[in-house]
Amino acid sequence: MSEDKRTVVIIGGGITGIAAAYYLQKAIKEQQLPMECKLVEATHRLGGKVQTVIRDGFVIERGPDSFLARKLSASRLVHEVGLQDEIVHNATGKSYILLKGNLYPIPGGAVMGIPTKIAPFVTTGLFSPFGKLRAAFDFILPPTKAEGDLSLGQFFRRRLGNEVVENLIEPLLSGIYAGDIDQLSLMATFPQFFHVEQKYGSLVLGTKRTTPKAEKQRKGAFQTLKTGLQSLVDEVEKRLEPGSVIKGVRVETVERQGTKYRLWLSNGDVWTADSVIVATPHQTVPTMFSDYPFFAPFKSVPSTSVATVALAFSESAIEQDIDGTGFVVSRRSDYTITACTWTHKKWPHTAPKGKALLRCYVGRPGDEAIVEQSDDEIVNVVMDDLNKIMRIAGRPEFSIVSRWKEAMPQYTVGHKERLEKVKANMTEALPGVFLAGSSYEGLGLPDCIDQGEEAVKKVLDYLRVHKRETVEVN
Repeated sequence: MSEDKRTVVIIGGGITGIAAAYYLQKAIKEQQLPMECKLVEATHRLGGKVQTVIRDGFVIERGPDSFLARKLSASRLVHEVGLQDEIVHNATGKSYILLKGNLYPIPGGAVMGIPTKIAPFVTTGLFSPFGKLRAAFDFILPPTKAEGDLSLGQFFRRRLGNEVVENLIEPLLSGIYAGDIDQLSLMATFPQFFHVEQKYGSLVLGTKRTTPKAEKQRKGAFQTLKTGLQSLVDEVEKRLEPGSVIKGVRVETVERQGTKYRLWLSNGDVWTADSVIVATPHQTVPTMFSDYPFFAPFKSVPSTSVATVALAFSESAIEQDIDGTGFVVSRRSDYTITACTWTHKKWPHTAPKGKALLRCYVGRPGDEAIVEQSDDEIVNVVMDDLNKIMRIAGRPEFSIVSRWKEAMPQYTVGHKERLEKVKANMTEALPGVFLAGSSYEGLGLPDCIDQGEEAVKKVLDYLRVHKRETVEVN
């Protein structure tokens, strides 16, 4: 390693880390920068939660199954690695809420559960007449006086009442974050709802006026790859510089030494870096940076354990078919599953002709023990739940259970303020070290890729300024 060549180390090879490595190596090559980029990943594969199983003609996602089309960074990375012809939109169809044993269609015009059309909301059986009347208070209540952060539940309950929150908004939002909306931070998850309420005085009217036209069309709002999302990881990995990725090795300690950083690895190696991108879950950071007590708040940030259960059937086995693409489950219902996608309908490419693929989710805050059960036990519980709703003949042809232990970081109230405080301390004590990933500023694939790209910009800016300062001193 030449003295004048800068070294950047990326810790963590999930989607955030590999996006950062790809874009940093691209910048190094295009701008002919005197730098090298290395990525170290503790497991033996890249991609983190992005994992695809292809079996008997089925395409099964173990982790995320898609990304929001309107957030452009994911599709841009797909184009970068030549997979644009594999992009497909989800098929649109009815989605349901399971409440007390009955499936209710999500009212037309609902955006994250917020009604933007009056007629479907008035006629739905999801709410009592009192619940509907209480939701109308949104038109007359003054905007929220926010002194600091507040929970999603607190915000939505004040605007729309408990019934709308518990029977519609909570199942939809907790499905995204696998969290408790009475603990989740409004400003870290959906600040746009606070802003429209402040601007328009009504959450319903503000949401109606600000919903992008594209979301009112019939084209699906989500995209995925026919070849499975792991194909994106594989293609990005192929384009990383030979020898720049080390797998199966953990970074145990990082220390600042003068203007550089020393990294002690689990295989005994010690690396020196000029800048570091930390793209690992928040739980690992206080241990890696044990000399820096300002990371201590990360120890108390909760993470939910969840599992996905993919079940393959012959279409004829589903005796009571339902017109739609899936449902989410109200917390007031006596079910273990939290959601179910009829994947073969939402994503027709995922199942061979004549076959059905169901993907169910289990695990929520306060109810995570199911994730620890054996595969057979989890499948039995899921099948019992499904048979209360849709009558399925016999057992699945095969099933795939994927456990994600402490995998869903919870952005609890005050998340943004805590994160800003940590970052301010890092700027002072660890200049050139940057955090990125699902623990910090967004869980979805595009959010993670955005954070990887942003970290690359920060690294390049830091090293340019740092080089200039070094030259001036000399």
